[in-house]
Amino acid sequence: MEENQLHETRQSRYKKRKLRKGRLLFTTLLLLVVGISIFAIYQYRSGLKLADETKLPEEEFVADEKQDTITNYLIIGVDSRGEEKSRSDTMMLLSWNKDTNEMKLVSFMRDIYAEIPGYQSYKLNTAYYLGGVQLLKDTLNNMFDIPIHHYALIDFKNFESLIDILAPNGVEIDVEKDMSAHIGVSLSQGVQNLNGQELLGYSRFRHDEEGDFGRVERQQKVIEALKDELLSPKNLPNLPKLVGAAQGYVTTDLTAAEELKTVLSVVAGGGVEIEKMTIPAEGTFSYGSYSHAGSVIEIDKEENKELLHQFLQLEGE
Repeated sequence: MEENQLHETRQSRYKKRKLRKGRLLFTTLLLLVVGISIFAIYQYRSGLKLADETKLPEEEFVADEKQDTITNYLIIGVDSRGEEKSRSDTMMLLSWNKDTNEMKLVSFMRDIYAEIPGYQSYKLNTAYYLGGVQLLKDTLNNMFDIPIHHYALIDFKNFESLIDILAPNGVEIDVEKDMSAHIGVSLSQGVQNLNGQELLGYSRFRHDEEGDFGRVERQQKVIEALKDELLSPKNLPNLPKLVGAAQGYVTTDLTAAEELKTVLSVVAGGGVEIEKMTIPAEGTFSYGSYSHAGSVIEIDKEENKELLHQFLQLEGE
């Protein structure tokens, strides 16, 4: 009888100790979650504060019909320098497959001789100057028959700030040659960590024999490097501040919640590879000149359209 009571007493003590440990673990996890949430909210608000007065004006934008799997983002980089109107220096289409987490990046050369709806033909980067995001989207729609679901517009000075938030220690880039002409910084050949200003200068350099084609290739290289920084565990604490700052530094049709959901979805998917393409494709263009537009790139529109559809897997849509 006494042995049974002793056994029951030991079991009772064991259960109590186990219960206390369970409560301690739950309390610790709860405090951790609360702490992380408070930190994330603080970082998000600090990002918002940084970008209080930098946002570019909202743009007219009518999205194409959404698809279940593929979402296409028009990314536009401008160098406004305080001017009310500017040409688009960078024009890219980022295509994200939500099921496979695959990304495809298309760069459009700014000197493409483009048919701009409602205007005579000019360089492609003139479309944004004449009618903003919507006219650039309409131009790309008409020339290449590609759906565009969202847009992101960023001024280059804001780009520098976002890079410094995402990667405070810089972004690793293999600089292929010494660069300094007309980019505001001096870069030496070799692998190095570039801050926001240096990374922007690197991506805009075009004063060599490769010209704009080399510049576009470097921009794609920078996007690849930024993707790696975004997915890096060491930068996860920077994401709330990045999303907060993006509310002021980036003009987009996405809400803050949608931006955060997209970023977290990409990060959670892991292992993202970016396939790249440049329009015009090699062997599908020639150079021309017009009195109203200057030196331009004249493209085989149908061939580039076909190659673009194959790359984005738009056949049969």
